[in-house]
Amino acid sequence: MKQEIRVGLVCIARKTFDYKAAAELYSNIKEDLKKIEHVQWEIEEDLVIEIDDAQNAAHKMVSKEIDALVCISGTFALGHLILELNKFIKKPFLLWGLEELPYDGGKIRLNSICGINLNTSNLYKAGVKNYQVVIGDHIDEDWLNAIRIIKAFTINRVGIVGYRAKGFFNLDIDELDLYKQLGVLVEHFELDEVYNFEVGSDKVEKRVRQIKSIFDVSDITEQQTTKVAELTEKFEGFMDKHRLGTLAVRCWPEFAGSFGISPCAAMSILQSEGKILTCEGDLLGSLSMLAHKAIGGETPFLADFSQVDLKENYGLLWHCGVAACNLWDGKCNRSLDTYFAGGKGVTADFVMKSGEISLLRIDYAPGEYRIFLQKGKGIPMDKDLKGTYVKVTFEDNIRNVLDKIIQNGIAHHISVVYGEFIKPLEIFAKLQGWNIIK
Repeated sequence: MKQEIRVGLVCIARKTFDYKAAAELYSNIKEDLKKIEHVQWEIEEDLVIEIDDAQNAAHKMVSKEIDALVCISGTFALGHLILELNKFIKKPFLLWGLEELPYDGGKIRLNSICGINLNTSNLYKAGVKNYQVVIGDHIDEDWLNAIRIIKAFTINRVGIVGYRAKGFFNLDIDELDLYKQLGVLVEHFELDEVYNFEVGSDKVEKRVRQIKSIFDVSDITEQQTTKVAELTEKFEGFMDKHRLGTLAVRCWPEFAGSFGISPCAAMSILQSEGKILTCEGDLLGSLSMLAHKAIGGETPFLADFSQVDLKENYGLLWHCGVAACNLWDGKCNRSLDTYFAGGKGVTADFVMKSGEISLLRIDYAPGEYRIFLQKGKGIPMDKDLKGTYVKVTFEDNIRNVLDKIIQNGIAHHISVVYGEFIKPLEIFAKLQGWNIIK
């Protein structure tokens, strides 16, 4: 389900143009917008024409704690209006221009597009660049989805257990810079807090039955199956207790030795139930998956760009066995295995389903955030490997895709989701002032 957002709506106008026609158009637009799911609208019912109108509307929107503002240029309007709104609201804007009405007596009736030109110029030269423009009869729902991403980062508590995995320096972040960029404060926990989290035996037994119904467990022991069930309950209870929207886990090198199994299979199960957990302490991987979820991506998963075949022009998105178990292709044997961590792994093993996919990495390098985006298509393959994986072709040549990752120093984890989820993330990056690598 998409992230719920609260959006303000105003329509600015000037009486030297056909403001009555603008008011009629605005009335129809208001009714159409109310049909959009997971958006709470805060609407200024009357046209905003005078400076006092803009100030009053701005105060109202601030009191309603809106996440963003849609400003329709019903007609060309006084240049003060958008600046007065921005002075108080300080949120992303969608500037919406209406197509011109048929001429009536030789006079331009709305002049809305010129009004958009005036407002964007005023905002840009005032140093305000967190706006998007749409022209036409319908709102830009990709912009609404970009606002959902911003809101998700604002309201979700982001946790990490332990630290990043040993040697994965490229997953480090500057926590205060992350707070500056997205308002995210990272909550730190120790691995022992998960290990020692109390869970009921009845819940563990229920999880054991669930695990056996999902996976072939013939290659692991009954004790290992119980350990997976126990850890699944521990992670779920721990996240619920601390109200965590995401949890990054230092899953090696010590986890299997300390707890008895690695966390891959438990994470696979919980991700199929809507939880966001990332391996190897990858916080920005967590945020990348959270962004996908906020815009309606079902069950994002984290993968390595693990293999390329330059001759056959495909790549393999693989990880050691942590992808959500509901992404199984429905054909191969979906099993648990102990190949990882010296026989203590207990990872999920299956080929993931085919279909259109979208890739995202929110990535940090000193002094900058950037966003890597790519579209691809998952295609069938045999179960030739341990872990969870999907074979992918891209619109671009596989060498070019790999070069974009390597030449820009993008971290080796990518959030992957089925479906096309590109444009909202491009708008999000623009609103943030981040570079897009695509």
